[in-house]
Amino acid sequence: MTDQTRFETTLMFKEAAEASDVCRRQIAEDGGALAALAETLRRRDPLFVMTCARGSSDHAATFAKYLIERRLRIPVASLGPSTVSVYDAGPRDLSRAVFIAISQSGQSPDLLASAKAARQAGAIVIGIVNDTTSPLADAANAVVPLLCGPERSVAATKSYLASLFAIVRLVSTWAGDADLSAAVSETPNALQQAWDCDWSAVAEPLLKARGLFTVSRGALLGIAQEAALKFKETSGLHAEAFSSAEVRHGPMAIVEDGFPVLMFVPRDAVSAGFADLSERFSRRGAYVMSAGAALPGSVPLPFIEDLHPLVHGLAMTQSFYRFVNALAQMRGHDPDRPPALSKVTETR
Repeated sequence: MTDQTRFETTLMFKEAAEASDVCRRQIAEDGGALAALAETLRRRDPLFVMTCARGSSDHAATFAKYLIERRLRIPVASLGPSTVSVYDAGPRDLSRAVFIAISQSGQSPDLLASAKAARQAGAIVIGIVNDTTSPLADAANAVVPLLCGPERSVAATKSYLASLFAIVRLVSTWAGDADLSAAVSETPNALQQAWDCDWSAVAEPLLKARGLFTVSRGALLGIAQEAALKFKETSGLHAEAFSSAEVRHGPMAIVEDGFPVLMFVPRDAVSAGFADLSERFSRRGAYVMSAGAALPGSVPLPFIEDLHPLVHGLAMTQSFYRFVNALAQMRGHDPDRPPALSKVTETR
């Protein structure tokens, strides 16, 4: 068995590879449900949106925040689930709000309590969830199904990409945004192509690394957050995610020779400054890897050209998943069975 074949035997590999098919399924099986939900949202004309999620799903909520605030010009805030589940301090009046709960399993008690409290306070509660028979789905006014099928690997992959895709679909329909609708159409093929992008050239310098930064900005900050989590849970590699606007301050102090930095470069207005930031990291001796653009002083990673900026982010995530699955095994870890973790985290 070759090393490459060995890397392809994990559940993480097999499930991540299904992301393009999951996106096609979301489009094919919608049946007009999203259009009906969007019409309800337009009639409600909400003043703000609240999100509630944990782990990878919370990184999807970061993505949603920037997308909603840009395309719909509605402010988005994250509800701390413990304010309801532990402190019993549910919101008072959400009659002009939309509450979006994102969860693969739909079973976490704190998310369920938060969704119920939001609905009682008058919000339209939307559950973006894979298990449409879950308690969270039952608590929601409307469900946007991820349609992932079973995801058995502890490290979420296809469910995270499915969440991002569901968010793009929801916002494009809600906003009546033709540009975003076109992005929806191109996503499945883009993910399929991105799966074949080979990032293995940067694996060796990470084999002995103890920590690194992942960096992006805007909607793709949620992708940097997701990458940092995957480095931790699959590879035992401590990673922190930062906005490119923040990392050049305090965090820069710990960067030294050989310190790895993975930059997910957006392809929109926030990309300005990434070249300068890459040079700054390089001057401090960092090992800079850039996905999405070739930056001064960096090792460029393969990516698919000519994609919508949001699809560009999803495609880079797909390439990253294949890479980190292999990296985990090269570092002696089983990405399907991270120590001390389980698939469903039932936090209160």
